[in-house]
Amino acid sequence: MSAENRPAPRDVVLVSACLVGSFCRHDGRTKKDLVLLRELARDGVEIVPFCPEEEGGLGTPRPEAWIEREGAHAVLDGRDRVVAITGADVTREFVRGAELALAQCQRHGIRRAFLKERSPSCGVCQTYVGGELVDTPGVTGELLKRNGIAVEGIEGLRE
Repeated sequence: MSAENRPAPRDVVLVSACLVGSFCRHDGRTKKDLVLLRELARDGVEIVPFCPEEEGGLGTPRPEAWIEREGAHAVLDGRDRVVAITGADVTREFVRGAELALAQCQRHGIRRAFLKERSPSCGVCQTYVGGELVDTPGVTGELLKRNGIAVEGIEGLRE
């Protein structure tokens, strides 16, 4: 097939699985975002759905969690941890999920991600630190940013 007859490569993006309709949130619910899905379909974008918390080894449903003191940057640097409302340390699972999200991006040549805002994993602009909502990313959002992936936070449930 000649170069002019080959289809253009599709843009591939990583999307938080809850935003595409997977019931993977900590409470077992979804945040399916029809506006995002329509926009990506219109643009012919291929979606790779991903839930870092499930992929990192946590079940669904699971107890709420938050970053303990500083933020995702400190978690990734080994100076902070992610704790569940039960007091369990879930840092390892959150970091593993973030690393697996980055691996998916690298495997598929992904340069953009749409992540669930306010999640301790996927938050882009806001997440929970010490149980309070603060202006800082979640663990996966931070790791993807560090590795040159353009991330956009989506709240979800838009119709």
